[in-house]
Amino acid sequence: MEFDRGSSSVYRLEFHVSYKVKYCHEVFDIPEVKARCQKIFYEVAALHGITIIEIGFDGDHVHMDIRMTRSHNPCDVDKWFKGNSGRKLLAEFPQVKKRYFWGSGFWGGQAYWDSVGREPEVIRNYVKNQGVGRKEISLRSFLPNQTNTAGL
Repeated sequence: MEFDRGSSSVYRLEFHVSYKVKYCHEVFDIPEVKARCQKIFYEVAALHGITIIEIGFDGDHVHMDIRMTRSHNPCDVDKWFKGNSGRKLLAEFPQVKKRYFWGSGFWGGQAYWDSVGREPEVIRNYVKNQGVGRKEISLRSFLPNQTNTAGL
């Protein structure tokens, strides 16, 4: 087990974090949305000195195993991840916004945080296996005058 060190402290702050999409829409079944969200999360983490150890998506939520320093506040971490990704995803995927998020916001207001404790591999496997076996849908299903072509 690896520990971080401060000037007068030794610690390991590793958390299982999960965010749910507003209205429980399964937008992460769209590969492009999922990939872009993952990229944004890694960019945010790098900007703020957070390490994403594992990330996993299910249709309507994301799970992460993250490490952070003592200077990070979970409320700020939520704002950084959810705020940046929500704005960018809604701007970059207007067809998704139009269909699912007619109001404002991409993420629901809730967040799940839990310490991984002394068995981090259990959490990492859980996060890694999110959405395994789920069917993905294509952005083409959002094109006007087309029937739902899920899976194409």
